[in-house]
Amino acid sequence: MREFSLPALYEVPADGNLTDLIRRNAAQHPDVAVVARKRGGEWADVGAAEFLAEVQAAAKGLIASGVQQGDRVALMSRTRYEWTLLDFAIWSAGAVTVPVYETSSPEQIAWILSDSGAVAALVETDEHLRAVESVRDRLPALRDVWRIDPPRNSRGRDAGSDAPTDTGTGSGAVEQLTAAGGDIDDATVEVRSSAANADSPATIVYTSGTTGRPKGCVLTHRSFFAECGNVVERLRPMFRTGESSVLLFLPIAHVFGRLVQVAAVMAPIKLGHVSDVKALTDELAAFRPTMILGVPRVFEKVFNSARAQAQAGGKGKIFDKAAETATAYSRALDEPSGPPLGLRLRHKLFDVLVYSKLRTVLGGLATHAISGGAPLGERLGHFYRGIGFTVLEGYGLTESCAATAFNPYDRQKIGTVGQPLPGSVVRIADDGEVLLHGEHLFTGYWNNEQATQEALADGWFHTGDLGTLDSDGYLAITGRKKEILVTAGGKNIAPSVIEDGIRAHALVAECMVVGDGRPFAGALLTLDEEFLPRWAQEHGKMTLSHEQLLRDEELLAELQQAVDTGNALVSRAESVRKFRVLDTQFTEESGHITPSLKLKRGVVAKDFADDIDALYA
Repeated sequence: MREFSLPALYEVPADGNLTDLIRRNAAQHPDVAVVARKRGGEWADVGAAEFLAEVQAAAKGLIASGVQQGDRVALMSRTRYEWTLLDFAIWSAGAVTVPVYETSSPEQIAWILSDSGAVAALVETDEHLRAVESVRDRLPALRDVWRIDPPRNSRGRDAGSDAPTDTGTGSGAVEQLTAAGGDIDDATVEVRSSAANADSPATIVYTSGTTGRPKGCVLTHRSFFAECGNVVERLRPMFRTGESSVLLFLPIAHVFGRLVQVAAVMAPIKLGHVSDVKALTDELAAFRPTMILGVPRVFEKVFNSARAQAQAGGKGKIFDKAAETATAYSRALDEPSGPPLGLRLRHKLFDVLVYSKLRTVLGGLATHAISGGAPLGERLGHFYRGIGFTVLEGYGLTESCAATAFNPYDRQKIGTVGQPLPGSVVRIADDGEVLLHGEHLFTGYWNNEQATQEALADGWFHTGDLGTLDSDGYLAITGRKKEILVTAGGKNIAPSVIEDGIRAHALVAECMVVGDGRPFAGALLTLDEEFLPRWAQEHGKMTLSHEQLLRDEELLAELQQAVDTGNALVSRAESVRKFRVLDTQFTEESGHITPSLKLKRGVVAKDFADDIDALYA
């Protein structure tokens, strides 16, 4: 099949914007918990009316500070209640949110804030503030910077720094904005909140590009309405107002996290935030969500941790047998005859011994999860469905406002990324590339008309991914035309940025960053044949054999410095964690380099598959 579409289930408003959602919730469900936040270590519900009041109070502060209609405001923070609050406050002030990953380097911050022309920034911590201040001279449009966390002293200055910070004393950004907006009346906020229409930009999300410069994807209010409205309606049994809840631990700077946020408000269902993934297990038990949104790495970790715990307790064989049974049971569900009697009995036994405990780890109430950002794989898909916790895999990009395809709860096909978002079209081009069309798509790249024309040729978005459609319209992703790596955690990595930094070291001849579908980025290095003997002589290593030299601790330490240089150009999440030195060269003759000296990544990955696997052993 070359093309498939489904009719829209949600009609995008002809006018209006995302702030209409919080006003509607306050009017129709004033006391229903739409958000929950931690107070005194305990989860406390925030009703729709209370949330609206807090959003509008912060919006008044932004307006009082001089933020105008259409201005860009950067937001750099971990996932927390204030992220959602301030996102809607920015929209309520008539402005455009520019998310920045909280792990971003000063170079990345400088580019994003400069390119977007951000007039203000909301950052979470002292470290974030220092990073912004370190590049302040390159940001002529930036006027105000507020810190979400309260300052560490009462003088309005960052301890140990001369950089002016928060204007208040002992209070964070939300409190300062609320105080600053005291003279702004409700009518002014109403005018600002209503000024943007469906086709106005809601956010500019910067995504990694092969050139190394992140591109700003302009997503409109229409994009989110079409995306989230159709997701909620297609998965309506999972979005029951007053009953359903979701615990968000993905970065909201990532478009997938943003989808979760807006969809929860649109439904509405209760939304909770977790900043520290290390605390996720405890928070799942305390919050007890009915639905979980995650990336494959999270579900892989739950499985591996449970297996390791079972092995430590002498029950490894039982766990492995239970996992085998769960997978077999799930596969049998797809057969006309269903699971045979013997399998059903084993499954029932293991449900008592193993599966119920795993569901408890996931909060105890959730029966479904949605996974995106990277391929989940059939193994995990069948295992989780087999234990009574169905993970619905989806597929999308920043340019498609997150999910452009997903498995419906009632018609799942494990091994695929599901059917197209209702109201959109998926087409497979002659070369196998996945093309998209629909209201949920971005309108273009900010300040980059050439890239926009290339990506949106003939009215279709060219994803750069390869795929197939089956007779029922289920999409399977088979490869990637572009070079962007996507880790198991869903982080996009532009390898050329880090590679260029590492190759700057005289010892390094070639570098190829790997990590597609893996838990982190790694690198394969080859050494410069001319410089290596010179280095060995300078460091008194001439007596070492070539093989011994490649394992020499002093040499490896210097190569680590080269890797550190490359890592300094990117965020921690994109950084190379491990590298492996190859006893060979990438050349045109070996088939690893093109005549224009570009790496043939596919050939290298195939020829050195064992070395790549060793990085993750």
